Order: sequence, then structure tokens, then C-alpha cells
Amino acid sequence: MGDPAEGSSTQNEAPKTISQGPPVPEGAGGPGGPGGPPGPDTLYKPKTLRFWLTLLANFLAVFLVALDRTIVATAIPRITDAYHSQGDIGWYGSAYMLTTSASQLLFGRLFKFYNTKWTFLTSVLIFEAGSAICGAAPTSPVFIFGRAVAGFGSAGIFSGAMMIMIPMIPLPKRPMFQSMFGMVFGISSVLGPLVGGAFTSSSLTWRWCFYINLPIGAFTLIFMIFFWNPPAKKTEPAPLLVQMKRLDPLGTLFCIPAVVCLLLALQWGGVTYAWANWRIILLFVLCGVLALAFAVVQILMPNTASIPPRIIKQRSVLFSVWFTFFIAGSMLMLVYYIPIWFQTVERASALKSGIYTLPLVLSLVASSLINGVATAKIGYYVPSMLLCPSIMAVGEGLLSTLTRGAPQGHWVGYQFISGFGLGMGMQTGSLAVQTVLPMADVSMGIACIFFSQQLGGAIFTTVGQTILSNLLVSRLAGVSGIDPAQIVESGATEMADIVPAEDLNIVLDAYNYALTRIFLAAMGLAFGALLCALAMEWKSIKKAGAGAVADTAKADPDKSRMPEDTELAVVEKGRAITPSR
Repeated sequence: MGDPAEGSSTQNEAPKTISQGPPVPEGAGGPGGPGGPPGPDTLYKPKTLRFWLTLLANFLAVFLVALDRTIVATAIPRITDAYHSQGDIGWYGSAYMLTTSASQLLFGRLFKFYNTKWTFLTSVLIFEAGSAICGAAPTSPVFIFGRAVAGFGSAGIFSGAMMIMIPMIPLPKRPMFQSMFGMVFGISSVLGPLVGGAFTSSSLTWRWCFYINLPIGAFTLIFMIFFWNPPAKKTEPAPLLVQMKRLDPLGTLFCIPAVVCLLLALQWGGVTYAWANWRIILLFVLCGVLALAFAVVQILMPNTASIPPRIIKQRSVLFSVWFTFFIAGSMLMLVYYIPIWFQTVERASALKSGIYTLPLVLSLVASSLINGVATAKIGYYVPSMLLCPSIMAVGEGLLSTLTRGAPQGHWVGYQFISGFGLGMGMQTGSLAVQTVLPMADVSMGIACIFFSQQLGGAIFTTVGQTILSNLLVSRLAGVSGIDPAQIVESGATEMADIVPAEDLNIVLDAYNYALTRIFLAAMGLAFGALLCALAMEWKSIKKAGAGAVADTAKADPDKSRMPEDTELAVVEKGRAITPSR
């Protein structure tokens, strides 16, 4: 596995590229040196008010987008009642995560080549617009559209929030702040159902689950516009055609429909259409073909790829991406379906179901803080990646044993175990990427991590709905007087109105069985994450090596350049200008 220090720092200077200008050495004229752009050691000012206000505004933006992923969990029954659209339940969460995941790679390129501040602020504006649409939506399709718009904006906020922190905080000090980032992300994700339940149960109604984003987002916008001034990037002007090529339009053209086809197949399979239906088969085939085309584009056009082969082939990056994919899927299965278990099986109100998930929040906070301190102390993040899925698997396995009328100590303890495991390592993937990649590639590496996080959440939220719908149909198919399709299509809060009193216990047992199978599936995902953690390299955040690019440059300076340096020609005034070597 090699020495932990080798090739393991994000503080590596960026090689000369068409977008960043010539490399600037550390020290005089380098990052943090006289005459050069300020580096993390220069910008790290934890004793100043501006430093903490910048982090506050940054974390508020993260809080909103993470909250928005799950706030609909407890509001879904009321939303489905309002729109009479139980069949759309999976899309209320997946539409948001679909556009987030599909556009995450695009924002990775945007943050690499363009102004971080205005890219981030534009993302916040788009997110706010989507929230306003959701709050005012008169129909289910309009609501889903608003969720998709908000999801697109959230993609830029996720990547941008991390890119704001990187130049402010040196790598050895970053684990604690990254744990704070993860803690905010985790708390807001788990608090989403509680906040959603509070609004749903109040006179404000579920629409304020989305209106609440507007004033908080406005604070972030105002503060960032007037008080946040990130280090300027050295850029060279380029024609519009070259700027468009940088954003991998061909790859994006294949990536987005591939994700849409996959989620449509999972959403419709076994519910709207049989799994053997030609529509479902066609969607899976199209997904495979489009995904293959996307991969071919990334390989044949590495200089403009959204996922450059040189990045994804790095061992720690590859397994961090898959680790994050499995953990995100496992987490969202809990966050979405634990409140539904309380509302259906235990007949709790939307507000109470959110309150009952607090054990998940409290344990997540505790373990996030412990993880941040421990990682900064020992310098290695792999132990956290091993503990996270191991503890989660235990908690989720226990959750799968829940029955109707289970003692309070059971569902409190099982959630506490699951949340403690989750907090130990849900953000370690991005820390690994910052450690092993040169600075020029960090934005795209982080985009890959968040892409897998959002895609995993979108896919497995939909998978959870598929499990729920299919098992309800199969368990209730032979019961006289009950129409399984009607149960699936009805809102959860309307169940008691359409099910005869003498059959209600049968339906509740079917719900309990289906939901606990979802928790069992979440445990399987945790085991998948554990296998990925076992394959990680042991790299130290304390030993800042020169990095792969810098090491290569010592032996052969020409080989240290990124593909953008040697392959991307600028066509201007009828002649080709290739960046000088």
C-alpha cells in the first residue's frame, strides 16, 4: 500500500492549464507566499468573526439542501392526500436527487474552470426558485418539477460548499471541519422528517416545508455577496466553443438520460408495469447503452471528461466513490422509511414520527464529533470507513426485527446504533479524495463523490418504494375484501378510511413486513460499503507528500501536465493556439 505520505496531499500546486495559468511554486509567489494567491495556511483564521460567519453561511446552504432531500418524508402522506398520487411517492424524493446526481459532474467542471463565488451563488438562486415552485405547486407534476429544479441547484451547493472550505482550512486541520460539514449534512437529513412533520401538523401546512428555504437562503446569498471573497483564479480567456467543450456536453447528453431511464425502470417495475413488460426491459436496455456510451466518451475524450480516467482509476478515489454510494443508499432508506413505519405500523402522527427519529440525530451528532477529533489526531480516515458500515449494519439488522407494538427501548436503541455508525464515516470519502488527488483535480474528485452520494440516494429511495409496493401487493393479494392496488395508490393517512376495521391488522402487518425488509436491504448496502473500505489505501492527512503530479514532474516535466495542457487547443481568429509547454 506504500508510504502514507506518498502522493497524498491536496495542497499540490496545480499544473499549468489553459484555465489556471502557469503553476505557482510554494513559498515566494506561491500559495500563501508574497506575491502569490493566499493558501489555506494564510486564510485559516479561526479567531476572526468573518471566518466563522463564512462557515455559518456555507453550512446553512448545506443544511437547506440536505434538509430538502428528506423533509418530504413525513410530509409525503399529506402531499399524496392533497394530490391523490400515492403512485408518485418515490418521485417526491427521487426527482430531487435525480437532478442533483445527474448535474453533479457538470458542477465539478464548472468549479474547476469558473469563478467559485458566482457559480455557488447561482446554484443557491436556482435552489431557491425550485423551493418556491414546490411551495406553490397546484398539482403533483408541478411539484415534481419544482423538486427537480431545486435538485439541480443543490448539486452546485454541495460541491461549492466543499470548495469554499478547501482554500480556507489546511488539510491536517480539515477533519474536524469536515466532520462539522458531515454533522450538518446528517443532522439536516435526519431532522428533515421532524421539520416536515411539524409543518404538516400545523396550520402552515406542508407547503412551508419549502417556503422556509427562502428566507434562510436569502441570508446566505446576502452574506456571500458582500463578505465572502475567495482567492482569485488565474484564468486565460477562451472562445465560447472551447468553454462549452470543457463542460463535457456529449458526456452529459448520455449521463442524464441514463440515470432517468434507470430510475423510471425501478419506479415502474412491479407496480405500474410487470417486470417482464417491454417498457421496463426497454428502459433497462437504454440505461445500459447510454451508460456504456458515457463511459466511451470519458475514455476517448479524457481532456474534457466529467469523470477523467486518471481520477477514477486512482484506487482510493474509486473505492471512496463506491463506499459513498452504498452509505448514501443505506442512509436514505432509513431516513425515508423509518418515519413511514411510525406513521403506518404505529399509527403515529407526522410530527410524532419525526420526533421518534431523534435518536438517529443525537447519535449521529455524537459520532461525527468523535470521528473528527479522532481522525485529526491519528491522521488516518480508513478506520472511520471501517467502523461506519460495521456499526450501521448491526443497527439496521436490529431494525429489521421490529414488530407492531415493539417496546420503545427497541426502536430507540436500534436507531441510536444506526446513527452512531452513520456519523462515523459518511463524509470520509471526500476527505480521501482531497488527500490523494492533486489540487487541480480536487473539484472533479469531490464532484464524483457527491455524484455517487446523490445517485445512491436516488436509486435506493426508489428501490425502497419498489420493495414496499411489491411486498404489499404480494402479501395482500389473497385477502378477500382488500384491493392491494388501492392500498398502494392510497395515501398512508387515508389507509384507515379505505380498509375495513376487521382487516386493518392484516394491512398493518403487511406494512410492517415490507418496511422491515427495506431495513434489511439497507443492511446489505452497509456490507457493500464495508467491502469498499477494506480496499482503501492507508494515506495520512498529516504527511503532505509532493503528490503524483509533482513527483512525475521531477523526472519528466512534460508528463506532469494535465490533458487540458497538451490536448485542448484554442481556436481563435482562424488559427489553433495550443497552450505552451
